[in-house]
Amino acid sequence: MILSIGKGDQTAYCTLVKRHLSINLGFATKLLGNTADAEEVMQEAFTRVWKYSNLWDTSRNAKFTTWFYRVVTNLCHDVSRKRKPQAKIEVLEAMASDEVAADNIIAVNQRSQQVKDGLNEIPHRQRTAIILCYFQGLSNREAAEVMEVSLSAVESYLVRGRRNLAEVLKEDKNNLLKDIG
Repeated sequence: MILSIGKGDQTAYCTLVKRHLSINLGFATKLLGNTADAEEVMQEAFTRVWKYSNLWDTSRNAKFTTWFYRVVTNLCHDVSRKRKPQAKIEVLEAMASDEVAADNIIAVNQRSQQVKDGLNEIPHRQRTAIILCYFQGLSNREAAEVMEVSLSAVESYLVRGRRNLAEVLKEDKNNLLKDIG
């Protein structure tokens, strides 16, 4: 398909975009923390596919998905470097509800948001490894290919990333308890 795109086949390009947009937009959103930046990254990533697909080297036996994850990862990293530090949004009070089910949904949503915020607090490579392996479902080896690092480096990023994320979430919990108390 990539070779067809290199020859200007717009139908193949549209098929490729439909096939890869959703999962990669989710990946970029998780890396960047907001949809607007992620959409811009995806637009640039697919523009690069169109512009450079004629240079695709079939002799390397490279998988398009691995290469495309790498493009998206690099673009997200560029956006993160250029972005000014964002103020952290803290949860100050929970919504009141009479129904236990509603309380549980709210708690799950708050916890999910805390994890997303926590991911933005840890170093970029650790965040990338966690998102690739735990949210995108890539194996450690596949994540290593995408990140262009060794397997042991990815494993190290995962260990340190989980540790740092747990520490950030623990700090959030302590701050929330101080605010309530």
